[in-house]
Amino acid sequence: MSAIIGRNKEVDELKKLVSSPKAEFVAIYGRRRVGKTFLVDEALREDITFRHAGLSPIDENGKSNNMKAQLLHFYHSLLIQGWKGRSRPKNWLEAFFMLEQHLQTIDTGARQVVFIDELPWMDTPRSGFITALEAFWNGWACHRTNMMLVVCGSANSWMLDNLVNNHGGLYGRTTYEIKLTPFTLAECEQFYQSQGIQLSRYDIAQANMILGGIPYYMTYFTRGKSLAQNIDNLFFAQNAKLKDEFTKLFASVFTNPEEMMRIVRYLATKRKGFTRECIAEGTNLGCNGHLSQWLKALVASDFVERYVPFGESKRNEHYRLIDPFCLFYLKFVDKQSEMDDAFWMNNVESPKINSWRGFAFEDLCLRHIGAIKRALQIAGISSSQSAWAVNGDDQQEGTQIDLLIQRKDNVVNMCEMKFYSEEFSVNKSYHMRLVHRMNTLVEKVSRKTVIHSTLVTTYGLAYNQYFGDFVNVVTLDDLFG
Repeated sequence: MSAIIGRNKEVDELKKLVSSPKAEFVAIYGRRRVGKTFLVDEALREDITFRHAGLSPIDENGKSNNMKAQLLHFYHSLLIQGWKGRSRPKNWLEAFFMLEQHLQTIDTGARQVVFIDELPWMDTPRSGFITALEAFWNGWACHRTNMMLVVCGSANSWMLDNLVNNHGGLYGRTTYEIKLTPFTLAECEQFYQSQGIQLSRYDIAQANMILGGIPYYMTYFTRGKSLAQNIDNLFFAQNAKLKDEFTKLFASVFTNPEEMMRIVRYLATKRKGFTRECIAEGTNLGCNGHLSQWLKALVASDFVERYVPFGESKRNEHYRLIDPFCLFYLKFVDKQSEMDDAFWMNNVESPKINSWRGFAFEDLCLRHIGAIKRALQIAGISSSQSAWAVNGDDQQEGTQIDLLIQRKDNVVNMCEMKFYSEEFSVNKSYHMRLVHRMNTLVEKVSRKTVIHSTLVTTYGLAYNQYFGDFVNVVTLDDLFG
């Protein structure tokens, strides 16, 4: 097995399941391009008895791959891997029966691993796919102690609703679930080093702020080129590799990509997001059950976060776009009629990009909240986190706090995130802003609570007369862990 970056826990889990003395049904899900197929190939390559991958819902001509096409493709997989039958399956019940016959024919008593990739794509409308899968597992596979069924899917909501949380025939049938997450900063660093790509931690952080730690996107980086050159090649150059990825991403994950993209585009207009009612009004999609399902699917697929702003009731729940790739794409690439092939290189220090870095670093910190808590030595303390904003009026100046970590030990970490190319220096103006934020927050927390002002920045804090404004300082190295 070739070296695989990260994923040690997941590889060990899959290896143990191969050695299990009972039938196993493993569901692996996660964002598209996050490396689910690669994980299975690396961990189980020598153990796979039969493998199949569903056809993309939309072919290269923009037409839907229907049940007939999916069945034919499954039949071809059977033939290629030794099935001797000649008749094509007319439905999914027949297709899985053929798989049962094939597996029985080649059964030697050793572990049989059946790997079906992109399972949600195979569930076309009115195909009866789920019923057939239930029949395959409940009626045959689960009774064979040497059987291991591994299924993958990028449509997280489908995987959760139809497998993990299924209330029908597959209720409680999955024996193990793995949610594969994007690379952390530390794993990104390992990946680039393994590819011979030399980037500073400052630039690795920016790459993560753009690509979100998605391994597939990272494979397009070219040795010997700077971060700016690589970003131009991926997004802005002629025939850029990821120029059309946004549309492809949603078309491959959702059955209604247009509505999903409309919601995501609207959420991208406001960092703190919107309530469900505001989304319904802003997108003209209606405040109905369909919108609730679409938002649920976006949350399940990790494109959107559902949260309650600090100090507000659960009735004021917000939805916020959190996928770094989507945020970057919609800000710099989407609907640009003319594109400079070297846009990033030519604008790398522009106010627009510097402003983006500040906001993107805040999101990076939220994705690495565990590393921040470890650096603060509070990983073992029960806590929750959220942003907080107060609108100003004639009586009071408004304020916004990037991150509040509310701890059970009666401490609140009031966190400021600053992405700087050198040590961050607190001047008098910023000092006064911190004092105002502190005073505003004091009025909202319990009298027994202590507020620790905390700085999360790249290279630390410069020493001056306002140095003591921050009780704690977390650096970029801490985020790399």
